[in-house]
Amino acid sequence: MTNETLAITYGLASALTWGAGDFSGGFATKRGKVLMVILLSQLLGALLLFSLALFFAEQVPEVRHLIFGAMAGISGVLGLTALYKGLALGRMGIVAPLSAVITALLPMTFSFLFEGLPRLPQVSGFAVAIVSVWLLSYPGRGLKIKGEELRLSLTAGVCFGLFFIFIDQASTHSILWPLVAARIASIILISAILVTTRKIGAPSKRQVPFIVLAGILDAAGNAFFALAAHIGRLDVSAVLSSLYPGSTVLLAWLILKEKLLPQQWAGVAAAIAALALIAA
Repeated sequence: MTNETLAITYGLASALTWGAGDFSGGFATKRGKVLMVILLSQLLGALLLFSLALFFAEQVPEVRHLIFGAMAGISGVLGLTALYKGLALGRMGIVAPLSAVITALLPMTFSFLFEGLPRLPQVSGFAVAIVSVWLLSYPGRGLKIKGEELRLSLTAGVCFGLFFIFIDQASTHSILWPLVAARIASIILISAILVTTRKIGAPSKRQVPFIVLAGILDAAGNAFFALAAHIGRLDVSAVLSSLYPGSTVLLAWLILKEKLLPQQWAGVAAAIAALALIAA
């Protein structure tokens, strides 16, 4: 298997795990405070990533890579806060896809500027991927996107786009330790906010399984993306990872019985076509 094929596989894996993690996190926040859910899931993810770094005996990188990792962690937790709040207050089938559009555009533009243009089929795949998340996010005639949904989606998208760029810069020599640094930075930030706002509280028993699942899946998604960016192009990795709304939307349809419009099903089909073009 070539490096390009591996990068595509890892990018797709990150989309699947992130989408499932966002669904779990959004479901948990419907029953509790957003920041507490994120803090606990980040703690669990940090323990998992730290254990993996020790298990694989990965060499600790230079400080600058850890700093990029910490910057990614801060961006990521701000994005998660906006996304989870949007998933809890708004409609999962709209908030997640809208945030993914911006998430894909930022690192794609960054990669075009500093890595040059990829092959023509991949550029076509990027365009189809953007169309797919737009179709997934299109609410249909008679359904208007609420202002709060739009604001939280845009905030999440910008923060996640910066997360992709920072992780790409951090993972040039190692994968797991920059992600550990990202988790430590995010945990410190969330803890400071919770202490300041005095919104600390234990989760309910019903929340715990969703928090655990969100923490594991989010950490796995981060690791898969870092691997994809490490061995492949940032734009390819970011665009594939940004297809995560597909799994979020499908889970919302299967489990929560949220209605999917024909345009959203077309978005799922377009995502499959984009994957084929990018892998061509």
